[in-house]
Amino acid sequence: MNPTPFEQLGGEAPVRALAERFYDHMEDHEPALARLHPLDEQGRITRTARDRFALFLIGWLGGPQDYMARHGHPRLRMRHARVPVDTSQRDAWLRCMNAALEHQGVRGPLRSFLEQRFAEVADFLRNAPG
Repeated sequence: MNPTPFEQLGGEAPVRALAERFYDHMEDHEPALARLHPLDEQGRITRTARDRFALFLIGWLGGPQDYMARHGHPRLRMRHARVPVDTSQRDAWLRCMNAALEHQGVRGPLRSFLEQRFAEVADFLRNAPG
């Protein structure tokens, strides 16, 4: 049986680190996108938002389904419906995720697979013209 992307990345700690790098990059380089997230008193994306995304990512990549147990089905389109997601937002999101993958040293076939899957999901979530 082939290992899941979750296993190929090294399990929970590396996937959580990927989520952290993703949001760190967003805060540093995509402030308009960062402002769409819940922010703390220092203007940083909240720990709750970071942890929730990490939990989602763990399950989405084939790890434990704790997100589903705690929050139910992700319903990504419904959860993103309150935010206009156009091509520029999609591309900003992908820049953040690709930077996080780079920072984590994800290479080769796994990197190609993840870039493709993230791009598909990001494009699926577009709900605004442009």
